[in-house]
Amino acid sequence: MGDEPLVLERTVRVLAQLTQQVAVVQYPSISQTTVRHVELVPLAPHRVVLVLITDTGRVEQRVLELPATLSEEEVATLRHAFGSRLHGARLVDAPAALADLPDAAPSAIRPVLTSVMTVVLETLVDQPEERIALGGTAHLTRHVLDFPQTLRPVLEALEEQVVLLKLIGEVNDPSTVHVKIGEENNVEGLRSTSVVTMGYGPDGSAYGGLGVVGPTRMDYAGNMGSVRAVARYVGDLLAGA
Repeated sequence: MGDEPLVLERTVRVLAQLTQQVAVVQYPSISQTTVRHVELVPLAPHRVVLVLITDTGRVEQRVLELPATLSEEEVATLRHAFGSRLHGARLVDAPAALADLPDAAPSAIRPVLTSVMTVVLETLVDQPEERIALGGTAHLTRHVLDFPQTLRPVLEALEEQVVLLKLIGEVNDPSTVHVKIGEENNVEGLRSTSVVTMGYGPDGSAYGGLGVVGPTRMDYAGNMGSVRAVARYVGDLLAGA
């Protein structure tokens, strides 16, 4: 695993602490994530280290046992073959980008290339399409009087990954903070709450969204300011990843 999960787990904790509300952060969607760098480093004649870095700061590292011995020149050929196809490509486009690579490669390294390609695709694509980090759920209990019936629908809604993805995905614009109050929320279990959300990403790109969920009597100005500040902070981190 790379740095991306650590950054987002830390982000959700900070946002929950700043606002004293439930914080929700969406992991960058692979539909937006691109490959920044591919590296193959020889360890031994039959072994290399594969390093993949994305523009979200995700770093994946794998040690590969090869089916044949490779010279340093052949490793360099492999490195160039993968780098030229994948650099700047979206993760979802990786299979298509590599589809004809074995046929285009020199026959001497074709078996090794196919072996490496399998691991590359598993590493880049075999990930959950969407993930959510959640923090600060206990803050809801401080506002129990704001939920005159019961907190149960709210807690049940927050436990559902699909619900949270819908909640964040509807308004992940990185230029504007969005607020939905009470019945304005499309998620039934959250109609007794208010939701403040914003998209995040470098240079105005929307990699994902983040926000807070709390009672309708929340401090809107303060929470909007915190959501905006954290979204920009994460965007700046990713820009420098």
